[in-house]
Amino acid sequence: MATQSDKRSEHEKKRHVALKVGGSKGSIRSGDEEAENKAKARKGALFLGAVVILYLLYLIFSGQMGMFVDALGRVDLGWVGLGAVCYLAYFFFGVMAYAIAVYIDHDSPVGVRDLMSVEASGIFFGNLTPMMAGAVPSQIVRLTRTGLDVGEASATQFTRFIMFQFGVVLFAAIMLVAKLGFFFQTYGDIVILNLVVFAVHFLELAGLFVICLCPGFVMRVGNGLIKFLSKRGWLKNVDHWNEVVNVQVMEFSNAFMTAAKDLPSMGLTLLVTMLQLASFYMIPWFVLRAFGITADFLNCLAAGSMVQMVATAVPLPGGTGGTEGSFFMFYGPMFGAASMSAGFIVWRILTFFAPTVLSAPLLGLRSRNRSLSIYQRVERVKGRLLGTGKGSLSAAATVHPKRKK
Repeated sequence: MATQSDKRSEHEKKRHVALKVGGSKGSIRSGDEEAENKAKARKGALFLGAVVILYLLYLIFSGQMGMFVDALGRVDLGWVGLGAVCYLAYFFFGVMAYAIAVYIDHDSPVGVRDLMSVEASGIFFGNLTPMMAGAVPSQIVRLTRTGLDVGEASATQFTRFIMFQFGVVLFAAIMLVAKLGFFFQTYGDIVILNLVVFAVHFLELAGLFVICLCPGFVMRVGNGLIKFLSKRGWLKNVDHWNEVVNVQVMEFSNAFMTAAKDLPSMGLTLLVTMLQLASFYMIPWFVLRAFGITADFLNCLAAGSMVQMVATAVPLPGGTGGTEGSFFMFYGPMFGAASMSAGFIVWRILTFFAPTVLSAPLLGLRSRNRSLSIYQRVERVKGRLLGTGKGSLSAAATVHPKRKK
């Protein structure tokens, strides 16, 4: 019967081989992806700066600047501060969801500070790229810098991405069922547009589950499509797409199936994701209270989920256009004409501009003490709380070779 140390040794050998085989190629790919993400982020920042200037010019030339300044002068900063706390909770739950995924791998070299950097990277690059396209690649790059190879980092990120998307669709579905009558009564047939957007997100989620649960089918279809397109000269870089279909699809599927075996952890991840989304969707309620407006809390949550679904479907940095239009549509009746523009700016600062700026310094966070994994730290704390000492001894028994470096 294999001992625990033998299992750890075997685990390390597999990781060492993976790094030798794909390490240099993976680091080149990671470097290219990071450079590309930074270029996109710079363009996104310039674009959003131009949008802010245009919005201010619109307020000036439309004669609404006086009303805007007057509304801002009446803001209760205490409620704005509570809205900021909600975003901090959103960040905290995001890190916790990653921590649950890392906890499953008992010897993972990823630490809590690493995960804070990963979550901050998703916020920063996601906010500055169209449809948040830069979030996932940047987070994979951050995970590779903790000691994971590209395949492991991609699989971890893909599993987290699926659970997040599942949470978004599930939250929106609950809100639509609970408040569909309110939506049609308040906003009319325009809600049908949101139903279409919800259907698109649902189909995307279904596609992700097909990749995870039916990798053989996806690989056969993918290889057939690659062959068809390459014969006609319509597809370039055929080797890359063959790797995506034949290697990464299987890696993603294996990672998801491994995580799915631990149903309690998957259920906890989903619960944490729902709390994360609720923390974000409730921010407009605090902004309304900051302007002295009382609104139904559940209506604000439902409207927040609809605004976010539309915003993520717009192919511009920060969902520009879709965010403004959907926010004015769903929260316009709650704010009223006098406070609408100022309310939008305060909400946008809390949920977009401030997080983007403040997440930048967190990108360089690294866990200093890598002698113990998150699992081992938890076991050590459990051992101390239970008074057995087993957690402390078992946790200190093995030092991960990568953590020594």
